Amino acid sequence: MLYLVRMDVAFPESMPADERDRLKAAEKEFSQALQRDGRFRHIWRVVGEYANYSVFDVASNDELHEILSGFPLFPYMTMKVTPLAKHPNAID
Repeated sequence: MLYLVRMDVAFPESMPADERDRLKAAEKEFSQALQRDGRFRHIWRVVGEYANYSVFDVASNDELHEILSGFPLFPYMTMKVTPLAKHPNAID
């Protein structure tokens, strides 16, 4: 099943820079592992924002929830999940 997920990140202003850097490094490692195993198919930055659009290919809603809640930045994210279906006009 394919899902489009918009992720917006907002760190608390009081968060120390070293903690923010540690979380960003952990986030990169976590997300790249998901990309390598094929479940995190695409990630696109939203220009001018600390946000992205991502496409996940997973077996179920529960698997997607487990992945999203496992992101190190999850406590600082707002997410919008859109399930995707193949369009009848698509040639691929």
